[in-house]
Amino acid sequence: MTTDSAGATPRPELLALPGRRAIRELPPDERPRERLALRGPAGLSTAELIGLLWGSGARGRSAVDVAAEAVTRFDGLTGLSRASGPELEALPGVGAARAAQLQAAFELGRRLLSDWPSGRWSVRSPRDVAERLVLQMGRLEREELRVVILNTRNVVLRIVTAYQGNVSASLVRIGELFRDAVRLDAAGVILVHNHPSGDPTPSPDDLHLTAEALAAGRLLDIDVLDHLVIGHDAYASLRDRGISFDRHGPDRPAA
Repeated sequence: MTTDSAGATPRPELLALPGRRAIRELPPDERPRERLALRGPAGLSTAELIGLLWGSGARGRSAVDVAAEAVTRFDGLTGLSRASGPELEALPGVGAARAAQLQAAFELGRRLLSDWPSGRWSVRSPRDVAERLVLQMGRLEREELRVVILNTRNVVLRIVTAYQGNVSASLVRIGELFRDAVRLDAAGVILVHNHPSGDPTPSPDDLHLTAEALAAGRLLDIDVLDHLVIGHDAYASLRDRGISFDRHGPDRPAA
């Protein structure tokens, strides 16, 4: 332990920041682990959950204190989840080991969203798709185009990411949208892409891409059932907005 300028060993309480204590010094009903057992995970704050993940704090600061400052520095959990390794390591009291633990936890959460639900599920309305994909896609920093592939009963066979980048008909290879659907002998697909701006209002490019996909789907005998545009916490369905997804097209009446 270091000494002060007079050569005396500083008292332990002087190493702690005012008003902050280690978790072991807190009353039992204020400790995150005991609160978890009593209330369940949903009863803990974000800082408490991260503190439990880390297990220990820094000198004079509990893990919850360190976690609370980290959440504040990045304006919430969403910002923290996007932070890079070096950005996390630079936070006071975090370092390489805790940064790696936090990144691993966020990645597990993302993978859980990608795998949920584990079984097959049916699509009865645009909301059925949106409820599953808004959480995954609403906060992405760049555009992604995903294809929901369905059988004749509108049961989801697979969701594939067909494109990442600037989603427009001039850049997306329309044939790529149907590659997995053809392999799976699918009956229909639903296109889903996000607007990083957070505004789900369809753009002219979105409408053009939809028209190109509809034309290709008719040639392949695969129905394009809808095109959803995802915003931060909202979505827009082009079908609900009056776009015709009749497989025969506006200039080809049904027989």
